[in-house]
Amino acid sequence: MADAVRAAGGASDVDTVPLNMARRLADGEQVYVGIPAAPDVVTPQPRPGKVDLNAANVSQLDDLPGVGAVTAQRIVEWRTRHGRFATVEQLRQVDGIGDSKFTRLKDLVTAR
Repeated sequence: MADAVRAAGGASDVDTVPLNMARRLADGEQVYVGIPAAPDVVTPQPRPGKVDLNAANVSQLDDLPGVGAVTAQRIVEWRTRHGRFATVEQLRQVDGIGDSKFTRLKDLVTAR
């Protein structure tokens, strides 16, 4: 995403904290920086039925069973600090995701 933002002229006048600058973008995907996304915009998921830890926003993560807004935000913050999730198992490194929560989530998410 960082390359796309740079190619578009940067984002010096807006808050980029919510953006995962390390996230890979899908071909044709639109990124909204500094403005809310249109209500009908959906981030493409590489595998239907699984949430991509590297592409999902807080709302999509919050929809997962056992993941509330706080844990969803922690997942996004982990991604911002550490870059892309290389494996689903890295979810264990997110504060608030213990063994039981990981067991519930591991088959519902992917790391693309």
